[in-house]
Amino acid sequence: MILERFPAVLMALRNLDRNRLRSGLAALGIVIGVVAIATLGIFGNVLSLSATQELGGIGNQVIVSPDQNTGADTLSPRDVTAVQRIAEGRGEAVPLKSSGAVVTGNAGRTFAQLYGLSDPGALFEAREGELPRRHRQGAIVGSAVAGSLDLSVGSAVEIEGNRYRVVAVLAESDAITPIRPDNAVVLPEGEFVQEGYNQVVVQADSGEDARVVASTVRDRLNAREQRVSVFELGSILDQIREFFALLNGFLIALGAVSLIVAGVAIFNVMLMSTRERRGEIGVLRAVGVQRGDVLRTLVVEAVLLGVLGGTVGVVLSALAALGLGWFTPVEFDVVLDPSNGGYLLLAFGFGVLIALVSGLYPAWKAANEHPVEALRS
Repeated sequence: MILERFPAVLMALRNLDRNRLRSGLAALGIVIGVVAIATLGIFGNVLSLSATQELGGIGNQVIVSPDQNTGADTLSPRDVTAVQRIAEGRGEAVPLKSSGAVVTGNAGRTFAQLYGLSDPGALFEAREGELPRRHRQGAIVGSAVAGSLDLSVGSAVEIEGNRYRVVAVLAESDAITPIRPDNAVVLPEGEFVQEGYNQVVVQADSGEDARVVASTVRDRLNAREQRVSVFELGSILDQIREFFALLNGFLIALGAVSLIVAGVAIFNVMLMSTRERRGEIGVLRAVGVQRGDVLRTLVVEAVLLGVLGGTVGVVLSALAALGLGWFTPVEFDVVLDPSNGGYLLLAFGFGVLIALVSGLYPAWKAANEHPVEALRS
């Protein structure tokens, strides 16, 4: 038998088995603490991952516009060219014109945001029709505009006295970005009276590319004076991650309190157990059992309580996490993210550590008691 090679473990198991109720209650405290830490940590992490996933790729977008303090409404051609060069190899820079106007259609009229750009496919997706590679004629309407005015591909709309044929309807978007397609109409650039661009939208290849582009634009274009304003949407994600990191830390701290309480319970159980077994420990010492052997046996008892409680707590926490995928709208890929496993390991390790620390003093006290005094008791 494998346990026979580890007499301290075998003796600890026998001692725990002799008082099952007390041992079970002590382990139950560890179970509750481990479940509290693991589930709260996982739930907080799932919220963070879900929020980041729902926000999509907004962290890849950078918007450059004229600084309000300059009084300019449009970017200079030099600034537009500079942004395009900076974005080369890291994404696509899309200059656009924007304004607002009343749009008249089949079912009435509505106010819409007007965008003028040569390549609509760089920023938008079509729900109906196809987005032209070079937008030279016709109007592309957002889903909200199409719904309110009963428009479809081939319909006609009137904007500021000009009539346009609808060539495509944009897909709905829930992305967090100033460039919102739902209540927009995209026209060719030549339909705008203004010559300059109001913004340059950089659709970067990754979040890191977006940070580099934003930083480079600030350094080069605002080196001598504040000419442009740079809005990096990735900063929103960073703030969201910081918030959830703080929330997770708070939740884990709450769970840790319950685990510390469980540690106090183990301390009490071990202290009472050693007091009740003073005579037994005295006999062991009298027949030649060394202090280290007694100490090792009692410490192993505490660790076994931690391992037992931690294992049960981890299993229950994992089942609770899977329940998120079954009974809530949370996606299973978020629940099964490897980062959630870290909270299970953290809770298990902390539970065993608390049990070990709680059992050290009672074990040390029992091991260092004089055999004669123990036998007299």
